[in-house]
Amino acid sequence: MSSRSLNWLKFGGLVALAFALGLLFAGLLDLPNRTSAQEQGRQAATIAQVPAPSIPAARPLQELSEAFAAVSEHVKPTVVYIRSQRTEQVTRQRVPPGMERFFPRFRQQPDIEQGSGSGFVVSADGYILTNNHVVEGAEQVTVRLLDRREFKAKVIGSDPNTDVAVLKIDAKGLQPVALGNSDDARVGEWVLAIGNPLGEGLTFTVTSGIVSAKGRALAGLPGRGQGSIQDFIQTDAAINPGNSGGPLVSVRGEVIGINSAIASETGFYSGYGFAIPINLARAVMNQLIETGTVHRAALGVSIDNVTLNDAAYVGLPEIRGVVVKDIPSEDSPAKAAGIQPGDVIIAVDGKPVERVGQLQQVIGFRKPGDVVKVEVARKGGVRKTVNVKLQALSEQPQLAAADESDPDDGTTPGGAAMNRLGISVEPVTADIAQQLQLPSNIRGLVVTDVTPGGPAWETLYDDPQRNGPDIILSVEGKPVRTETDLRNALKAEKPGSIVTLGIYNPRAQGRRVERIRLAE
Repeated sequence: MSSRSLNWLKFGGLVALAFALGLLFAGLLDLPNRTSAQEQGRQAATIAQVPAPSIPAARPLQELSEAFAAVSEHVKPTVVYIRSQRTEQVTRQRVPPGMERFFPRFRQQPDIEQGSGSGFVVSADGYILTNNHVVEGAEQVTVRLLDRREFKAKVIGSDPNTDVAVLKIDAKGLQPVALGNSDDARVGEWVLAIGNPLGEGLTFTVTSGIVSAKGRALAGLPGRGQGSIQDFIQTDAAINPGNSGGPLVSVRGEVIGINSAIASETGFYSGYGFAIPINLARAVMNQLIETGTVHRAALGVSIDNVTLNDAAYVGLPEIRGVVVKDIPSEDSPAKAAGIQPGDVIIAVDGKPVERVGQLQQVIGFRKPGDVVKVEVARKGGVRKTVNVKLQALSEQPQLAAADESDPDDGTTPGGAAMNRLGISVEPVTADIAQQLQLPSNIRGLVVTDVTPGGPAWETLYDDPQRNGPDIILSVEGKPVRTETDLRNALKAEKPGSIVTLGIYNPRAQGRRVERIRLAE
């Protein structure tokens, strides 16, 4: 055997010995015979579910959490999402007469302003409370319930000076919310704010906080005049644009306020929200439902909250009451009764007066002609009670305008029937057919104008530069060649019903069907 073969034999023997020793050591050490993944699966399968801990000290928090959830579940079905729409007329560049339909971008078109907010159902027959600024000037108001049903709402009345409005919908199965007593609300108690912040994407949102303060007045609120009543409940529950009109709810499930405003440099929530006390809103609501308007009484004085100096001057032990700053009119009932500038009103009919907002409510919702006993404090601690016969507040609140529509007498092209679609049309003539390169079998009515925000808005097109103009071929399967054809076809449909239109679009060179709900 050569020396080289002997060396290979020795090497093989050493390898075999090493392998045998490896097997021996593996047996002695009892190494696992599973893969890593298999072992992880075996361990995961043996992990037991850990029971929830019992923490007695946390029980009050658990009960509060349960209360919030229960109140939210009870109140959310009473909250509504409100969409409003109003038209603002703007002036655009004019074009030569008769050329408007070829230059739709240069026609005088109204701008459509759309907004959204919140509200809540206060009666099973469809009355809804919200803010005036949510629906002010609206030509169309739509209410959506939590169950996604939608209804056209009628504005029963609104009062800018309290920012309260009442709507009415014709719906069944409504769940009204309980109205509480905002006078009983205490600073520091928990509240929930429910509404639709920031529009469509965050509807029916619930936030929590506390009553931070009462009797707040906010300077610079738009739309507030001489009769403005500001007696807000302040809360740190998150309120944002879109929450307006929604309820501020106590842990008892009662509405104590209508979310109305925020104090913010950015326009978004920064910790300070304000709600109209429900007692004030209820008084306005009752008048709007009963008479459609709000009648207020007045003392005929200009007033402000008492300062430290006012209180000291008239000998008050605490800083409360309302100081008479001026009597602006010679026929003021307060002046006739003997009230003077500088007097501090401390009680009405025996009930203490704390602040301006409170006095405005006590007096404002009495009837003109009522006689009230007003107690005033004067220099040196003098107290005097006088009888004041209230007068009507001179500034009248604005009311929502009633819907009006022109009768369809057939003398105006399209008339009211055409307005139900929100369009203007004209027959397809030979010239128009040539301009639009229409096939010989396509005849009907070319859409020359679509009312922004109307029933056909963003469904039918009139602009050649933007998917148009559409050609209406039929209504509910009936061919239409003239405006009279279209008018007659629409007359056969009930207001608010949905109609099927056969459409041809020259740009797409194809037909389509569109369904549009007719205007009421």
